[in-house]
This record gives sequence, structure tokens and C-alpha cells, in this order.
Amino acid sequence: MDWDSGATGQVEQVVVEILEAVRRRGDSAVLEYTARFDRITASCVAELEISPERRATALDRLPSMQREALEFAAERIRAYHQRQKTESWSYTEPDGSILGQQVTPLERVGVYVPGGKAAYPSSVLMNVLPARVAGVDEITMLAPAPGGEINPLVLAAAQIARVDRLFTIGGAQAIGVLAYGSETIAAVDKIVGPGNAYVAEAKRRVFGQVGIDMIAGPSEIMVVCDGQTDPEWIAVDLFAQAEHDEDARAMLVCPDPLYLDQVQSAMERLLPAMERSEIIRAALNSRGALICVRDLAEAADVVNFVAPEHLELSLIEPERMLSAVRHAGAVFLGQNTAEVFGDYCAGPNHVLPTSRTARFASPLGVYDFQKRTSLVRCSGDGAARLGRIAGRLARGEGLTAHARSAEYRVQESDDEQQPPL
Repeated sequence: MDWDSGATGQVEQVVVEILEAVRRRGDSAVLEYTARFDRITASCVAELEISPERRATALDRLPSMQREALEFAAERIRAYHQRQKTESWSYTEPDGSILGQQVTPLERVGVYVPGGKAAYPSSVLMNVLPARVAGVDEITMLAPAPGGEINPLVLAAAQIARVDRLFTIGGAQAIGVLAYGSETIAAVDKIVGPGNAYVAEAKRRVFGQVGIDMIAGPSEIMVVCDGQTDPEWIAVDLFAQAEHDEDARAMLVCPDPLYLDQVQSAMERLLPAMERSEIIRAALNSRGALICVRDLAEAADVVNFVAPEHLELSLIEPERMLSAVRHAGAVFLGQNTAEVFGDYCAGPNHVLPTSRTARFASPLGVYDFQKRTSLVRCSGDGAARLGRIAGRLARGEGLTAHARSAEYRVQESDDEQQPPL
């Protein structure tokens, strides 16, 4: 389960130089790096912006089946995330004091969508729609377009999700301009979305200046099977994650060693027909595992140790095991529930904690685009009661000004209760 984020000394040095250049020189640095890395020459950053009209045209020109698929997925994702939205609340104490919490959306969010090896319209929907549901004021999307080419599905997804601004800027320079702002692009409050080692390192370095979603590791799946599912189904479920890249992790856990052999045979038989067979083979050779356990109780122990990003419980009665699962990014229950449904259109977010971080982290959601502010309003009686306690605690810490600030409220309240002369 060890994972090297790829942030070698060379990556770190390059990212530091790019971020500093963007911070100091703004648009001119962005133009310089875009020309160098993406082979796009522009006289100003405004030329890198894709207009809403162009996005609308891309959506209109999509084949009807692709458009319907995007819109279907968007509606399910939106409906699921609507249920995550939290509201402000407050309560009144017996003495009239009011305590509460005000929930407000972030003002500006930046969404990074990778565009090097493949196109990811699903990432557009998964990152933008929860922010929209949360009520974020402005969403700026940045995506690399090597040679000036950007996939029309990505443009169409941006239009469906109602991105406010879209620029063809990629790499660490994209993260830098979102974090620091420039003459053309306003700085954001939070950056979300996956990327390569340079993007991940840039996000790590700007954290604190802005919020980030997470530092994503390789994609991973763990399948727990009781040996009752067609071995070919499981083989292809493992392939589906392994084809992401050579570092992807695909693991099968089962108490039946003969079934593990059947799955391995199915994998060997089916692999040559996979278009990305070389990537799949490399991932399985370095990160794949067929794990034989004594029983499903031990399988649950393995699951909780690994804390997988995706967990398929391909069992006749998956709910019986679910209660024992404490650490997983997303759980797919039963033989019919392929993990890939979650990648595209089931509804829950596919931005999930990887590399064992599901022990403490959660999927991306509406709550990532909302912030909470504590509210306190003291009545006179409440101020007197809290002032006495706060004064004692402050004096115990040796903070006299704190104590006096609290005790003035006690005195004021006591004066209010005195009868007039």
C-alpha cells in the first residue's frame, strides 16, 4: 500500500519556480508556461478563455446519445448532492442567550480538470455540481488543452454544470493562478480536482493560501467476493480500475482459493482483448493482489486495514458485512452493483479518499463548499454567568486582560439589576 506521490526533488523544484513566477508576474507567467508546456501561443490570458457560446455550441453538437448520458448523469449527481446540503441553526437558552451556527457557501471555487492522457467530463460534473448545489458564487474551471485541442465532451459538461469561466490553462501554473490570482483571473477560496504529480505538488504548496480537496493518489478498488459471482465480471471490475494508470491498485479478497484461480484464469483470458491491456498488465503486476482469507470476518479486517477508495461487496448478502466496514471511500453492494456506475452516473461523488486516507477522510461533497460560522449572543443574565466562569479560567491562565473583559460584563449585568435610587 506504500505510495510515492511522485513529488521528487525535481518536481518540487519545478513547481516552486512556477508558483513563484505566477505569484509575482501573474498573466505573463501563465502565458509563458502555457506556451512552453501546452504549445498555445496567446497575446493575453483572455484569449485562453472559452466563451459560454462556444460551450453551448459544443453541447448542441454532441450526438444525442452522448448528450442524454451527460444530462442523465448530471441530474442524478445533482439530486444526490441536494440531500447533503446543511442549513444554519440556532437555539435559545433559558436565560435568553442565543447560540447557533451560520452556514454559508464559499465565494469562489477553482476546478482543475486534467486533459493530458484522456478527457474527463465526469470529473467536471463531480467537482462542479456539488459546488453549485452549495451555492458557490463563482466557479472558475481550468483545463489543459495541449496544442489548443480540448475535448468537446468536457466543454459540454462544463455547460451542463454551469461553470462561470473556463480557461485552457493546465499544470502547476493553473493551480498558481487560482491560488494567487492575476490581472485576468480572480483568486479563489478553494481548489478541487485531480491532476498529475506537478498539479498535486502545487496544490500541496498553496494549501493555506487556499483550501484544497485532497492530494489524490492512484485509483484503487478492493472486491470482496464469496465466490458466487461470475469470475469474468470480477475480472473486468478489476481491469476497470487497473486501466487508469500503471500505479492503480486492484485487489480481490475471497475465502475460496479455487474461486481466486477462476478469476485469475478469466483475467488471463480476457486481458488481450482490452484496449489498454499494457497499462492493466503493468498495474496488476506491480499493485494487483488476489488475497485468500479464512472467512468474511477476516476479509473485513483486510478491508479496514487497506481502507480502499472503492469497495465492492460482491456477496449474496452484502448488508451483513457492511456493518463491519469502517474504512472505505465508497461501498458498492451486491453482485449487480459495478463500481464503474459510481464513476459516472450512480449519483454519489467519485472524488474519493485514496492511499488509506479513508480512515479519516470523506468523499467530496456539498459540505466541502460550505463553511460554518459560530454565533453567540448573550443576554444580560447569560453574560453575567459566562463572565464569572471565563474570568476565573482566564486568571488561572494568567491572562488578566481576558479576565477583565469578561468581568466587565458581570459588573454591567449586576448594575442593571440594582434598583434605581
